[in-house]
Amino acid sequence: MESTTEIENSDLATFLKGKPGYLPCQHIEMALKEEIICSKIPIESSQIQPVSLDLRLGQKAYRIQCSFLPENEPVETRLKEITLYEFDISKGGILEKNAIYLIPLMEELNLPASFYGLANPKSSTGRLDMFTRVIVDGGHRFDEIPRGYRGKIYLEVIPRSFPVKVKTGLSLNQLRVAHVTSHTLGKQGLEIKYKSNPILFDRNGFAIPFDQVKVEGGVYVGVDVSGDQPDSIVAYKAKTNSNVIDLSKIRHYKAEEFWEPIYRPKKNQLILEPESFYIMMSKEKICIWPDWLAEMIAYEPNSGELRTHYAGFFDSGFGWNGTDELMNQGTRAVMEVRPHDVPFMVEHGQTFCRLKFERVIERPDRVYGVELQSNYHSQGLALSKYFEPH
Repeated sequence: MESTTEIENSDLATFLKGKPGYLPCQHIEMALKEEIICSKIPIESSQIQPVSLDLRLGQKAYRIQCSFLPENEPVETRLKEITLYEFDISKGGILEKNAIYLIPLMEELNLPASFYGLANPKSSTGRLDMFTRVIVDGGHRFDEIPRGYRGKIYLEVIPRSFPVKVKTGLSLNQLRVAHVTSHTLGKQGLEIKYKSNPILFDRNGFAIPFDQVKVEGGVYVGVDVSGDQPDSIVAYKAKTNSNVIDLSKIRHYKAEEFWEPIYRPKKNQLILEPESFYIMMSKEKICIWPDWLAEMIAYEPNSGELRTHYAGFFDSGFGWNGTDELMNQGTRAVMEVRPHDVPFMVEHGQTFCRLKFERVIERPDRVYGVELQSNYHSQGLALSKYFEPH
């Protein structure tokens, strides 16, 4: 790694002076060249997304007694106290359902003082009901990498519905790097942007007017339990006691072996069972224009009965059809849902999540979609990429 002084005087830090926001792919490539993000195993171009970098699992996994935050200590100090056993995953290893694992990642960071990071699960990870979050040395919050951090990155993994087989080099989560500070759009800024580039569209492809959108710390989105046809599948419920899912096998597994389809209910109401895991879909179509970035914030009512969305990040270009036309934009958002404690009724259009928009320093050279062979660009109610198309 380069020294702190060398990194502080890096071309990227100088180039971005005074420019707040998240690094687009072209700046991520500069960060890789300067070893602001580095790895002993070369980072591949396929890991670079429009505004994020896929992080890869390292060689070892640790089965641990409990989740933890290291606070003022190195992760490895705490790890020694709570490790039950460790095992090599270079040729594959099984992560049991509801067990807690910590896996060092291949990538390491050497951030300048004006840079910090945020991590989140990849969509394919969230849709398998895998709870993942990053910790770093001295960290006191999950998935947050402090300014100027230098060191290793570790991923906590808890498979909730299915046992999974993982292997060194697979990516379960992704990293966004921000410069100076991220800039969240407030209601006024959202209104200005929305009126020129609408975010939400109805099922017929028409933009939903801003005055019909609920805005409070972002844009709120509802759930679809009506479907487009009388016999539409409106949700999938994870089955219990399923077989192992090998995460190196894409479009391999039959959905019916792992998921129970739920068809459109008669009254546009659906009762969700406690501690069951569901895949559901937004009522609205969503378009993240190329110069935007959106985070889907988990929605938890004050009573705490419901948790939605583990994988809450939409890359620039999600749902964008590649034109400036205001018709036929948008893609449905797929949500991961787990009710707690008691059965929970949801109705068609009920508020389910919030989209928070933040600044990208400049438009990414490559956006989410066909160009990058993105898995969920034109999705309906899509399961994770490990299942055969349905």
